[in-house]
Amino acid sequence: MDKPLFPMRINKYLAHKGFSTRKDGDTLVSKGLVTINGKRAVLGDKVQESDKVEVKGKQKKFHYYAYNKPVGVVTHSPTEDEQDILAQVSLKNVFPVGRLDKKSKGLIILTDDGRITDKLLNPDYVHEKEYSVSTKAELANNFKKRMEAGVFIEGYTTKPCVVKILSDRKFSITLTEGKRHQIRRMCSALGADVANLERTRILNIRLRGLKSGHYRAIEDKELKIFLKEMGL
Repeated sequence: MDKPLFPMRINKYLAHKGFSTRKDGDTLVSKGLVTINGKRAVLGDKVQESDKVEVKGKQKKFHYYAYNKPVGVVTHSPTEDEQDILAQVSLKNVFPVGRLDKKSKGLIILTDDGRITDKLLNPDYVHEKEYSVSTKAELANNFKKRMEAGVFIEGYTTKPCVVKILSDRKFSITLTEGKRHQIRRMCSALGADVANLERTRILNIRLRGLKSGHYRAIEDKELKIFLKEMGL
């Protein structure tokens, strides 16, 4: 990703360094908990790369969960006859990061940490997401080569990816981007419509046998690696 530009507004700096979201950064500044070179910061202050920024007080404890989304559950904005993830789990103040379409299943990160949204979803950060895919038709002999090189879909050529052929109608794919319905559209463009699609990994977080519709806490070493890979 491009090197951040300085001077940088204090709330953006706090988000960039993983102290908070931009909105929460404004709150920290308003409460007098942020200093720049020993001087109390005020809203709108700008920071140079060489400045010493300190945040006083105990930082908010964030929570992270791995959830195995079933087919038929939507991630956001359900209609009257739909169920979304937050209606399925007994967790408060969390939100799903990213999306899986209604027909797909698998791993979704649930959290109350707004800092990770851009870091996890922005393709500039090159974070890996792995999927297991079954197709309705047999895969062509050149399917792996064509998928990995990038597929032209609706005016856009997808970024290079990694594909492993598992059988004549099943493969795994590792992406570093997440266009809408990307895998389904890539497969359709190559004549192999998707029958089943499951996300199995995001960075170092894996389903690990997690049952459909269930969630587990991400903690200890797994969490440390996850946050480190996002620069937090």
